[in-house]
Amino acid sequence: MDNLSNSVRYIKGVGPKKSGHLKRLGIKTIKDLFYYFPREYEDRSNYTTLREAAVGEKASLEVEILAGPQIIKPRRNLSILKIPFRDESGHGYLVWFNQDYHKDKLIIGESYRVNGKINRMGMEYQVMNPAYERVGGEDRLGRIIPIYGLTQGLSNNELSKIISSSIKAYIDLVDEVLPNELRRKYRLIGIKEALKNIHFPSSKEALHQARRRLIFEELLILQLGLLLMKTKTQLEEEGIEFPACSDLEGFIGGLPFSLTGAQKKVLSEIEEDMGKAKQMNRLVQGDVGSGKTIIAAASIFRAVRGGYQAAMMAPTEILARQHYESFLSLFGRYNIRCELLVGSLSQKNKESILEDLREGKIDIVVGTHALIQDRVEFYNLGFVVTDEQHRFGVKQRELFSMKGKRPDILVMTATPIPRTLALILYGDLDISTIDELPPGRKEIETYAVNPSMVDRVNAFIDKQISEGRQAYIVSPLIEESESLDLKSVEELYDNYKNKVFKNHRVGLLHGKMKASEKDEIMEAFKNHELDILISTTVIEVGVDVPNANIMVIYDAERFGLAQLHQLRGRVGRGDYQSYCILINNSRSKIAMERMRIMQSSTDGFVISEKDLELRGPGEFFGTRQHGLPDLKIANLFRDLNILKVAQAEAQLIIDNNPRLDGQDYEGLAKRLDELFREVEIIN
Repeated sequence: MDNLSNSVRYIKGVGPKKSGHLKRLGIKTIKDLFYYFPREYEDRSNYTTLREAAVGEKASLEVEILAGPQIIKPRRNLSILKIPFRDESGHGYLVWFNQDYHKDKLIIGESYRVNGKINRMGMEYQVMNPAYERVGGEDRLGRIIPIYGLTQGLSNNELSKIISSSIKAYIDLVDEVLPNELRRKYRLIGIKEALKNIHFPSSKEALHQARRRLIFEELLILQLGLLLMKTKTQLEEEGIEFPACSDLEGFIGGLPFSLTGAQKKVLSEIEEDMGKAKQMNRLVQGDVGSGKTIIAAASIFRAVRGGYQAAMMAPTEILARQHYESFLSLFGRYNIRCELLVGSLSQKNKESILEDLREGKIDIVVGTHALIQDRVEFYNLGFVVTDEQHRFGVKQRELFSMKGKRPDILVMTATPIPRTLALILYGDLDISTIDELPPGRKEIETYAVNPSMVDRVNAFIDKQISEGRQAYIVSPLIEESESLDLKSVEELYDNYKNKVFKNHRVGLLHGKMKASEKDEIMEAFKNHELDILISTTVIEVGVDVPNANIMVIYDAERFGLAQLHQLRGRVGRGDYQSYCILINNSRSKIAMERMRIMQSSTDGFVISEKDLELRGPGEFFGTRQHGLPDLKIANLFRDLNILKVAQAEAQLIIDNNPRLDGQDYEGLAKRLDELFREVEIIN
């Protein structure tokens, strides 16, 4: 076997059955096996004595076997094997449950290294279910043991053995990807040494060096890939150079409000991009209510006035419809035709819109992901906006871009992300930030309460509704859960509609409803045909209802900070003082800290930093971005210092050698091609 891409099935000791188990872990090839890193480690390298070992913790000891085994059977189906031992500090027993086969394997008078959990029963010390080996040979037990993520049918010991034998047999096939100069510059160990020590560290220092090397490589390659995507865009044929738009000043001047300084700054950055014969790829991130949509509208206005079509893609029909209605009112007096293309339209309407798009009769189309389907063709697409980019990915953006002749692309998100991480998540984009809210917006008062306060919360809701306001009530679950003590949205709806608020109009909204049902309920709430909307997080990104001023979130500890902040942003959009009430069931330290942060800050960027710190990037980003490789070892929060160095180094490489020419960069170019093949970043 001379290829790392060969199937693990043919590794000694694997075969068809075990290869099926490995496949469930995402391990198909020898290379996958090498890069399936331990999730944690158990350090058995420090030996102690029986009396010094902490009860309840695992410990490594050197012991002498004193006598033969005792087998106790206190009840049916339970067998306890006890073997007496001593060390320099005292006497104890090695104890196994239902594992009598160990009784003949330890010899009286011989010394053994053992590792197991220390237990104490009265004055008797015990080492529970220990691993053991005879003293005199190689110390395989007293080392740092890798602990892997497993699947049914595969033990940690089995997976360790498979990886160990694979490393011995095939490690020499692994090619170095980092240039020698780079490894010297940052004092990084070689790839073969790193892979050996990440799985089977010879010491704590060796593990540290292996992790450092592999994390740096992973982050450098990810950042290089994203920068190359951006560079490729800039190096390829020219994009659209939009003509100056004399009407734009009048359009902005005709708005019923003035733009904030932050909005003006971001709009000028977009305008500068639009005036260049290069494709724009720009992210606008701003907190809930910071005014991103009007920036998109002004940019679209310039594109349409320049003779091009524009398209805006939103993640849900509700949000697409809101943008459509907003555009109708903004562009109505300019003879600009805007249409909505969503799944709930009749086939006849869809066909008519598709035909008019092809013929150039429509200036602006707003829709969901239906816009990137093959059958959607444009006459002259020049400007593309995707809203809530964290719901879409690199590949989807690429598909949208192919609908025209390199149209300018504007990406918007209301999920603020710390800048260093934004460079990873959106590394192929230029980033603009609206970090200022429009003047006059009242800060949303936020309160965290425990379930004993629910009656008082309901009385407050009743008072606000009697004054003409509306309320959102959010629950994390659609149906009642047997395993979790959580309020379901259906249970809440039944209780509120038929008991607590039977004199008010109560509606129900959740993700399992048909799109047409969701739209109908949301429209009714928007038109004040409902007083209270009981919902799941489907309203996290939704329609503006200025009259709604209360957001109550049940089981708030079940949500991340960023999501709580998004939900809170559904209120505070009108002239009335707004409130967010978090009903928290948990007394855990992390839950209490989340509630404290929500009460003390309404700044989305501060909250996103804290969210990342508390939960880590895996949960923070939710799902992996389409088209980007997974991170196998790096943690974007914990490894922030390495990330910053990798980002700076990636930029240096791109500045000096954008095509990664030369023998020293062959390995790097090959790895980038493998990981980013779908988006073809290297020519």
